[in-house]
Amino acid sequence: MFTGIIETLGTIKELEKTGDNVHVTIESAVTHELKIDQSVAHNGVCLTVVAIKENQYTVTAIRETIEKTNLSDWRIGDAVNLERAMKLGDRLDGHIVQGHVDQTAICKNIESANGSWYFTFEYDAQLNNLTIEKGSITVNGVSLTVVNSKKNEFSVAIIPYTYEHTNFKHFRIGSKINLEFDVIGKYVSRLYSLEK
Repeated sequence: MFTGIIETLGTIKELEKTGDNVHVTIESAVTHELKIDQSVAHNGVCLTVVAIKENQYTVTAIRETIEKTNLSDWRIGDAVNLERAMKLGDRLDGHIVQGHVDQTAICKNIESANGSWYFTFEYDAQLNNLTIEKGSITVNGVSLTVVNSKKNEFSVAIIPYTYEHTNFKHFRIGSKINLEFDVIGKYVSRLYSLEK
């Protein structure tokens, strides 16, 4: 379980394909605090630490994860948003995040707003996910508030701190990002659809 509050950025140092799996080695400032079998969210994707060496650690992604996220676009040198699993008793500064990406989206617009930025994303509405105005959304693992919610599109406002301390600063129009929709909203939507 995560909160969507990014702790640090990691840098991809190695990508190794073995069968359908991809082993990703990441250099990070929090590596020395990690343990084998620990869960870490990478751009919102919950992956398990399988090896640690000095200031780098390795996680493994299976085919389903690769197909449902932007992991297939990752390249050596890319910056990834990192968050370790939340501790019981900590403040929930973001919202409840599972680390299970629902689908990807494409960045359609980036608008400067006199010190902040608005990012607009478009996603496939056929997967029946939805956003609501002022609801929560996780974009590449970052807990954010939805603005300008539409059927298959929404925007988020990014303050300078978030811009500088996440990989939002690397987004361009056309960038593919990971989305995790609000878990409470998903349950309510599912219950509503069963009642019809």
